[in-house]
Amino acid sequence: MPRRARIVAAGYPMHVILRGIDRAAVFFDDADRRYFLEWLSAAAAQESVSVHGYVLMTNHVHLLMTAERDAGVPAVLKHLGQRYVQYVNRTYRRTGGLFEGRFRSAVIESDPYLLACQRYIELNPVRAAMVAAPGDFFWSSYRANALGERDPVVTPHPVYRDLASSEDARLSAYRRLFAVELSIELLQRLRDCTNGGFVVGRPQFERQIAAMVGRRTWKGSPGRPPKETDVGAQTELAF
Repeated sequence: MPRRARIVAAGYPMHVILRGIDRAAVFFDDADRRYFLEWLSAAAAQESVSVHGYVLMTNHVHLLMTAERDAGVPAVLKHLGQRYVQYVNRTYRRTGGLFEGRFRSAVIESDPYLLACQRYIELNPVRAAMVAAPGDFFWSSYRANALGERDPVVTPHPVYRDLASSEDARLSAYRRLFAVELSIELLQRLRDCTNGGFVVGRPQFERQIAAMVGRRTWKGSPGRPPKETDVGAQTELAF
């Protein structure tokens, strides 16, 4: 059975997960993470892709990116993967692949889901009990987005910029968002949609992207579809 085509939509944010094969480590030293970010920044600039959020865990990576063209994000990950895997294999005298063959991704509706996805990414080290607070973890975009530290990788999204008119007020407003826990339902939806290659957004946004890509962009219900359907169900089955 052929693989389902990935949903890509230029101009819309995309949440991406890169995992190590069999969940094995992909970073072995802080130098590895520095090189990864350096090459990520270079590849993103080359392909006109903006990186809004990231976290480098031990055995996987989360990225939140917006591309100017449909092929932008896949191109960044191809360049990055090739260069980084060559570096790891050369440095640690190993051979073969490092990441799972296909990255996981979901298109994100900017408002109201982008900042929730960004927080989800930056809170990964806290959920993994690696640190007590997101600012304690060096290898994420939190220190740029919440503390104002310079990070050449990060390009703020317009939704983030709209939090306030001044930088200090924006940083403060962003930090306040972390006082409210992300719901279990939202966490699960972000995971399911990214692992399944769907869209995170309101129904109207899901239908909008479905019309663009020519297929269903939301998780279907198990079982056979009913023979008699209303107009909304017919629209869903068309993709």
